[in-house]
Amino acid sequence: MFIPESYALALVLMIINMTCWGSWANTYKLTKGIRFELFYWDYAAGIFLMSLVLAFTLGSTGGDDAFLANLGRAGGRQISFALLAGTIFNLANLLLLGAIAIAGLAVAFPVGIGTALVTGTVLTYLVEPKGNGVLITGGVALAILAVLSDAKAYREVAASQPSVTKKSIVMCIASGLLMGSWSPLTTAAMAAGPGQLTPYTSTVFFTLAALLSTLPFNLYLMKKPIVGEPVSMSGYFKNGSSWHLLGILGGCIWAVGTGLNLVAGRKVGFAIAYAVGQSAPMIAALWGVFVWKEFSGATPQAKRYLALMFIFYVGAIAVLTSASMPS
Repeated sequence: MFIPESYALALVLMIINMTCWGSWANTYKLTKGIRFELFYWDYAAGIFLMSLVLAFTLGSTGGDDAFLANLGRAGGRQISFALLAGTIFNLANLLLLGAIAIAGLAVAFPVGIGTALVTGTVLTYLVEPKGNGVLITGGVALAILAVLSDAKAYREVAASQPSVTKKSIVMCIASGLLMGSWSPLTTAAMAAGPGQLTPYTSTVFFTLAALLSTLPFNLYLMKKPIVGEPVSMSGYFKNGSSWHLLGILGGCIWAVGTGLNLVAGRKVGFAIAYAVGQSAPMIAALWGVFVWKEFSGATPQAKRYLALMFIFYVGAIAVLTSASMPS
């Protein structure tokens, strides 16, 4: 089983993780009009397929911790933690997407991702108190400032903002609380002791639960969508195959990031790895600026907020990664 032996390599893995989490949504943008509920079937399949690829490659490099060997020793309690984590993540992800549809990115991101960042980092640190708590707190504070600056930048360039309702705020908070709950559960699944899961085994069970829970969650949303008209499964088989491949690719990208997040967490601490990974909006903003031209013609105020976002995120990553840096 591959686990980084050096801190520098673990840092590289965290940066790749952050890049994957901030990049997978580009595959949905490329579908150009396909309903997200239809896209999500392929996305869910992609995350599970890639978890298997990781498990049978990097997770099977030999030794007692190889994937199949670890699978044979996996404890029922630890498996339950990983399965619950995947189910919670899936519900949180769908709620966040619904909140974005109602309230817009400028509201949903700071409330949803901000809540997830604080909740996930604190709870994960309580499960595994690894790293300098003061530095982790400072890094999280900087990341929250970055999320708020990102939201302000998008608000400045948006031609119109969706109305913010009580329902949308509740959805954002609920999504954030749930999104912040999967990391401590996977951490508990990988805690040292009998039945301990490796990061690769944990990722397989996590993504399996996400795939299986997509069936009830997504079917419900197709019949009673948060925004728009109901959609039927017949739409899934229309419009060719290219967008199906994009959905699978999007899931694969996300799963690579998640697998590497857990692998790096074994070296630097899972709370730190999770907090760095949740700096993914910085990567999404880079795509928005340089590829999707979302800030073309933006006001000077929007550009200032965007610059602040990058400064705060770079500061957050520097502080968080130093929280477990060898003395």
